[in-house]
Amino acid sequence: MKKLTINEQIFLIAIFNLGDEAYGVKIRKKIKELTGASMLFGTIYNTLEYLTRKEYIAVQKGSSRQGNEKKRVYYSITEDGLKALKQARDLQNVLWQSVPENILRQVKNDG
Repeated sequence: MKKLTINEQIFLIAIFNLGDEAYGVKIRKKIKELTGASMLFGTIYNTLEYLTRKEYIAVQKGSSRQGNEKKRVYYSITEDGLKALKQARDLQNVLWQSVPENILRQVKNDG
């Protein structure tokens, strides 16, 4: 299994946290909540398409709220997506354990 990028991890975690409510607008809001960064919808949907092709997320079309509206597309994390996310977390834990804690305390936050 390939290593996930930080961006992929953010998306998978957002989708996981949203559960049954994981669709484009809510995913964008959750990413902003988690990271403080706004993303363009083009970036959101391109990344969702990419994660779908990698089979880390599944797509399901929902019913429209009203007859004249577009149907929402919902996303859910797959078993492969969960495995990749766990592997990414395990790798990050190993990496961070190699950094001495006293070094991190010396670094001043920018704000």
